[in-house]
Amino acid sequence: MKEITVKELYTLDETIAKDLFEGVTYPWEVLPKISAFILKLGATLPADEYEKIGDDVWIARSANVFPSAYIHGPAIIGKNAEVRHCAFIRGNAIVGEGAVVGNSTELKNVVLFNKVQVPHYNYVGDSILGYKAHMGAGSITSNVKSDKKLVVVKTPEGNIETGIKKFGAMLGDEVEVGCGSVLNPGTVVGAHSNIYPLSSVRGVVPAGSIYKKQGEVVEKYGI
Repeated sequence: MKEITVKELYTLDETIAKDLFEGVTYPWEVLPKISAFILKLGATLPADEYEKIGDDVWIARSANVFPSAYIHGPAIIGKNAEVRHCAFIRGNAIVGEGAVVGNSTELKNVVLFNKVQVPHYNYVGDSILGYKAHMGAGSITSNVKSDKKLVVVKTPEGNIETGIKKFGAMLGDEVEVGCGSVLNPGTVVGAHSNIYPLSSVRGVVPAGSIYKKQGEVVEKYGI
């Protein structure tokens, strides 16, 4: 399904991880590769722009990381990013330039493109968030199925087997997720779409849409 490919979902010039997506059709294909990619990229980052903390955490000197935040490597925190009070970065995380990781937000095995905002009590695991994507307060990605089976992406054109057990959500550029929403395993939200607050989302939400509830998705005008 063309609409959920890397090319359609993301502006690759808006991430330091651009090369991670080279030769990839669907974005979830990079999830098992994030850790090794960070270790390789981190070793090339200029020391005058990034400070290396411990063995495998690189933090841009222009980033604002609160003293109470916890960052476990491998991780890269981009230029002018903000990692706020009690944020918990569990490793395998790329936080883009100008991104915000907020109070008590937890990240694990993720790529946040530039200017992503996950600012209030979010859990983002095994997920890719595109340029300027925003998750409202308390919204989370659920990254493991209750039956622990491999995640399947359900599309209008048929199911896509991912072969992955842990897979949260793929959010395209400028997606807005309302407060308190749950993005179920294998969710893909097309660029410029909005998710109503308190939604339970699964499957594919087309680009340029407003997701009101399951079965009620309307076209978004004026984009």
